[in-house]
Amino acid sequence: MAEIRKYPAVRHLRGDQAAHTLYFRNGKLARSGRGLALWFRPLAAAVAEVPLDDREVPFLFRGRTSDFQQAVVQGVIAYRITDPQQLAERVDFTIDLDTGAWRRTPLEQLAGLLTQLAQELAHEYLAQTELVVSLREGVDRLRGRLTAALTDDALLSSMGVEVTAVRVATVQPTADMDKALQTPTREAIQQQADEATFARRAQAVEKERAIAENELNNKTELARQEERLIAQEGENAQRRASDEAQALRIATEAAASKRQVMAAAEAQAITSVEGARVNAERDRLNAYRDLSSTVLLGMAAREVAANLGKVEHLYLTPDLLGPLAARFLNGHSGSAASQDR
Repeated sequence: MAEIRKYPAVRHLRGDQAAHTLYFRNGKLARSGRGLALWFRPLAAAVAEVPLDDREVPFLFRGRTSDFQQAVVQGVIAYRITDPQQLAERVDFTIDLDTGAWRRTPLEQLAGLLTQLAQELAHEYLAQTELVVSLREGVDRLRGRLTAALTDDALLSSMGVEVTAVRVATVQPTADMDKALQTPTREAIQQQADEATFARRAQAVEKERAIAENELNNKTELARQEERLIAQEGENAQRRASDEAQALRIATEAAASKRQVMAAAEAQAITSVEGARVNAERDRLNAYRDLSSTVLLGMAAREVAANLGKVEHLYLTPDLLGPLAARFLNGHSGSAASQDR
């Protein structure tokens, strides 16, 4: 914005370096240039200031695609003024000679023009394109179309305005449509996540099954080894019992043989002793056979007396002495008769 200082009857203007100043005196262009400094009389002067720096115009508008869906286009148009004098003839850039500010809104007017041109081109593109295609390819296509159209626009060229760049930020659907369009992708991603979860669970189940199978195999192997151990222990016990029975049988047979030999020897000894005893008894009996009964009775009495202990009292009854006396008398008579003969 130009700086204006007030003095009596005259004023001094110092223009901005980034602006082109046009000084009109009595309705005619007296001076023009960039960053001018001049004296003027306010009653006979008019000053216009056109900016020369690069400017940007943001835009945001809605359009309908070929499949009757709403889309929002957002971007920025960068431009600069190449012919300030020619633009000043088309757009009012007159400044207030007291404050140095524009009396109108020339930049807003120029921005409205650029926005309308861009909106027209964007609406034309959206009307020929489906929503999905515009969302996928709209940014690049709109950027190229707007750049080409605005750069070569005859109206802008005749006004001394050059579009330096067009940037399209986004092409978006409405909130409901955006959510609807996201649903298939979201569902696909969720399905992939579910499949990954299922795969992980299946892998975990498979690992658990492998672990359980391994544990079962270990238990089976341990049971098999325990069975072999029990069988081996039974076989060892059976062999041990068989060996013990065999040893016991051998020992028993040896003891039986020993007892048999000893019994045979003892029997033979007994036989020999008893035979000798029997022979002696037979000889003794043969010796006693020719003796009389009286002698035998006496010998028996002597034997009894020898084997008896001490006899305190002896009672002899007539019943006992009678037969003994008769036998003694008969025996003695027989002996005398035999001697008389």
